[in-house]
Order: sequence, then C-alpha cells, then structure tokens
Amino acid sequence: MKKVILLVALVTFVAFASGVMAQQKPAPAKPATTPAPAAAPAPTELEKFSGVIYKVDEMAKAIAVKGKVKKEEKTLTFATDDKTKIMRGGKDVSFADLKKEMTVAVQYTKVGDKMVAATINVAAPKAAPKKAETPKK
Repeated sequence: MKKVILLVALVTFVAFASGVMAQQKPAPAKPATTPAPAAAPAPTELEKFSGVIYKVDEMAKAIAVKGKVKKEEKTLTFATDDKTKIMRGGKDVSFADLKKEMTVAVQYTKVGDKMVAATINVAAPKAAPKKAETPKK
C-alpha cells in the first residue's frame, strides 16, 4: 500500500512540475546595450520678430535683422534651412532674393542658442510717389 501511495504521489508531482514548466515563458533576450539616440529637442512655439535686414550672410544662409523689442533696439541673427519658407507678396522667393534694408517679419524657433527661421515674410516695397505732371503749354 505504501508503494502505491508513493507511486501516486510521485506521478502527481511529476505531472504538476511538468505543467508548471510548460506554462513558464522563456525570459526575453536582452537587446544589446546600445546608447539611446539623442532625443530631438521638443518642438517649441514659434516666436516673432520684425525689422529691417541689416546683413545677409550667403555662406551661412543667415540674416541679421534690426528691430525693436520692448522699445529697445536689437539685432537678431536668424539661420535658415531647407524648411524655411520665404515669401514676398504671397509668392515664394529664394534666399538669394533677400537684400539689405528689406523690411521683414520672421517667425522662428530656438534650437539651443540658435534661432532658426521657419518663415520670413518680406514686406512689399512701398510704391514711389507719383510725380505730378506739369501741363504742356
């Protein structure tokens, strides 16, 4: 009788142990430890600045704009990239069309300590006053 009880207990134990082992999932393999990619800076809100182009840097594709911030004269430099949209009179223009003394409104984002222009709107030139024609005698 003891042998039968021992045999039943052993069979029960083996059945239980194999059932538990079958349900266990293998631990997922750890991926190779690679450094996390540098997180891109969170997109920031667009800021605005208006003024007159003081300097155009063709090599750096940047413009310096003189304008007023809270009644204080400032010159800010804006970098451009391939995403910068430059508009004049509702039409796209190229960076090469920007010239000194043009009045512009710049929308930009700060990336670190650099200001990158998202849009540059060039004011349409003011029409020259028409000269009054003198009547011919």
